[in-house]
Amino acid sequence: MRFAGLGSAVLLASLLALVGVCSGRSDAPRGVAVGFVFDPKARCDPPCEHAGICIRNNTCFCSRGYEGETCQYANCYPKCKNGGECLRPGKCRCPPGFGGRYCHKVTCDAGCWNGGECIAVNGVAKCICPSSWTGSKCQEAICPQGCRNGGICVAPGICSCPEGWLGGACHTAVCAQPCLNGGKCISPDKCRCRPLFSGPRCGERKKSH
Repeated sequence: MRFAGLGSAVLLASLLALVGVCSGRSDAPRGVAVGFVFDPKARCDPPCEHAGICIRNNTCFCSRGYEGETCQYANCYPKCKNGGECLRPGKCRCPPGFGGRYCHKVTCDAGCWNGGECIAVNGVAKCICPSSWTGSKCQEAICPQGCRNGGICVAPGICSCPEGWLGGACHTAVCAQPCLNGGKCISPDKCRCRPLFSGPRCGERKKSH
């Protein structure tokens, strides 16, 4: 943009006071520079972008919110955080897992369940779970005692047992008919008999020879 033929130096100074000098990238917006020499015949190649003004050969005077040799970079202040990209003055494009005007808020997809907290770990949004839960969303309960014989941990310390098993760890077999004569139920509906007895329920005495 050239200013040959402007009515007065006062008008030029007033116009230039509305913009900021760009001479490299920074986190803060550029202030108004004073004492520079404006050449109305100056040429900038490549040309100044985003309404920047060519004040000397290949030297741009950038409008507020832009910087760089040709005013090609938008300036976000505060700076976009967590790897965000400044699209235009004050507008950041955030990477997955982050949000807010300056990408300063951590967001976990689908949230964190069961009291989990979403925080950034090495630049990645992650759920930090309470001690009794695990999984990417803290959706899996932990049973310290374990769930045996096909049992499933459905809540902290609580197992859901398949048919034929009971107990905190699904470790106790269930026999629909009790084992007799001191026999022990060792698996669903199966008895282990004492030496003198036999049969499905240990109800038969072995014959002596």
